[in-house]
Amino acid sequence: MDAPLPAGRICYRRAAYAGRVTKDWYAWHTDYDQPDSSLSRRLAEVRDRIAQALDSAPPGPLRAISLCAGQGRDLIPVLATHPRGGDVTARLVELEPRNAEVARRAAAEAGLTGVEVVVGDAALTDRYADLVPADLVLVCGIFGNITDADIRATVRHCASLCAPGGTVFWTRHRREPDLVPVICDWFAEEGFAPVAVSSPADGVGVGAHRFGGPSRPLKPGTAMFEFLGYDRLTHP
Repeated sequence: MDAPLPAGRICYRRAAYAGRVTKDWYAWHTDYDQPDSSLSRRLAEVRDRIAQALDSAPPGPLRAISLCAGQGRDLIPVLATHPRGGDVTARLVELEPRNAEVARRAAAEAGLTGVEVVVGDAALTDRYADLVPADLVLVCGIFGNITDADIRATVRHCASLCAPGGTVFWTRHRREPDLVPVICDWFAEEGFAPVAVSSPADGVGVGAHRFGGPSRPLKPGTAMFEFLGYDRLTHP
């Protein structure tokens, strides 16, 4: 079992990230800067959903975790401008050090002292043990890069990551075979209710599900998924 590492340490687990370490995930983020790209549209919708969840969150401290957080473009800008941003203690876990540094710098520039960026394997449950159950759980950019069986397993783990009344935010393309309806069924089986799920006509797949609880213990020393990458999944 990998021991938890402090922020800034690197842990490359080749088994869990077999496909990811062969792709330049830093350069991949440039598509977010293209206003008409599907990634840009997806990002805008995810941000809207996060802001809405903060709008309706109960008063007091809040917790957030982001798996495979990339450059933190979904969560950090919302926390930087939302009235509840200062109430949030967050941990973003990302394998690519350059992406993590961008996220860390953005959080610092926004004065978000409660945001921690960790370089490491986001699949490991131990990364989140001291910050769950969380009010906001981001699993964006993952479900299109792992097997269907691992999506199902990750949804199950979300019931341990998410606090009762908390929200999970996730993404998945709507190309055929469109797995989004099945993913929604899996969330329902684990006690989640849909807040919003984009339609195929939207061109992007964004979901937000609220957990009805009660929360479950998080199993230690567990890899929730194996990140393979979309290319490897479609061209094995």
